[in-house]
Amino acid sequence: MTPTLLATWLDILTAWRPHFPQQRTYQRAVRQALGALLCLGRRCLSRIIWTNGGERRNWSSEYFLHARCRWDPPALFANVLRRALPYCPGRLVGVAVDDTRLRKTGRSIPQAFYQRDPLSPPFHVNLVLGLRFLQASLLVPLHRRGNVGCRALPLRFEEVSRVQKPSRRASAEDWKQYRQLTRLHNLSQRFVQVVPALRQQLDAAGGERQILVLAVDGSFCNRTCLRAPRQRTELIARARKDAALCFRAPQPSPRFYAASTFSPEQVRQDESCLWRQTKIFYGGQRRKLRYKEVGNVHWRRGAGKIPLRLLVVAPTPYRKRKSSRLYYRQPAYLLTTDLRSSARQLLQIYFDRWQIEVNHRDEKDTLGVGQAQLWNPTAVPKQPSLVVAAYSALLLAALETFGAHRGAAYAPLPKWRRKAHRPSCLDLVTLLRKESVEHPELTRHLAIQPAYAHLTQAAAA
Repeated sequence: MTPTLLATWLDILTAWRPHFPQQRTYQRAVRQALGALLCLGRRCLSRIIWTNGGERRNWSSEYFLHARCRWDPPALFANVLRRALPYCPGRLVGVAVDDTRLRKTGRSIPQAFYQRDPLSPPFHVNLVLGLRFLQASLLVPLHRRGNVGCRALPLRFEEVSRVQKPSRRASAEDWKQYRQLTRLHNLSQRFVQVVPALRQQLDAAGGERQILVLAVDGSFCNRTCLRAPRQRTELIARARKDAALCFRAPQPSPRFYAASTFSPEQVRQDESCLWRQTKIFYGGQRRKLRYKEVGNVHWRRGAGKIPLRLLVVAPTPYRKRKSSRLYYRQPAYLLTTDLRSSARQLLQIYFDRWQIEVNHRDEKDTLGVGQAQLWNPTAVPKQPSLVVAAYSALLLAALETFGAHRGAAYAPLPKWRRKAHRPSCLDLVTLLRKESVEHPELTRHLAIQPAYAHLTQAAAA
């Protein structure tokens, strides 16, 4: 029998069974995960239940799966890393880490708070009520196997709430305690806690001899993240162009830092520091990239006495159309704790970091992560993690079943989209809907009866 996407996806999810207390709760979790992928329209939990054909059954147990059942959301991603690690040859394993926001409208969700909208214009900061999650995605270098870009597989999706701010009439002791808690419970501290867990997860998957490289943006380029202890783990982060960097003071000076400082922008403008050139895979093809490299630098206010390595990426020229003039993107200034690996490998990992933004778009727009209406404090962070774990397993199942390229198994592309080299999330969901109808025997043990007419009714509910 020809392997199908649905059969491979269900095989990956068999590793979920030890993480649930009972067989029925495991089946309920797989049923909800499949319903979240097959659902049409808004991904409310009631519509997911309707998609699975459970509109005539009691729905309380479906909500209790997140509110009362004891299971660990990060454990659902362990099998994805174990099966995807063979696609990551070499000494370095890239993982992108970034935060994202899920919008909410309910005022009864304790974890929801007002935060800056990243889509707001630069001249006016907008606020949005929602949840904040920290996501880590494995960067699978598929460009080593063919003319196709990197694929990011989510490995972690954790909710990061803020400390409740006291009222204006609170005592001075309450405000003092609030300031202390904000230093202990914030996004950077959660990142520091996630790093050892990712290292342990990589070791358990068989990557004891590989180096974990975390690619992050500028919000994690601070002293909390750079000075945290790490084992076989390196960071590459985007830095400010005016960061005060320096070298170590020459011997036999008693000083550790040199008196003179310089900024990454000065390195870019310094003509005595020559540009180097390499090739990386980005935007569907291998492109030439110019960069400058300065090793063994120190950032007194950031990493302290930990030596760093500065990589300055030159502005990349591009054209909006073939007949237009050349435009230039902004230069990039990167700081990394890896002093040994080649600059080409590190730059490739950082350019592949963009794929985590593709994950965020798929999760929010295509799969509707965060649209389920839950108010229980325990259930609020667990349901989105379940859907993201199902999405990660779907990407891995497509890679194992059909390879990295977009083959004949997927639906034909529309006329305006002819240059797709790999399947999109919508392509995978469409194929999964088709196979769930053509092969009902694969989901018979889950008590699911999907049909196109039934799915249309569920979308109209």
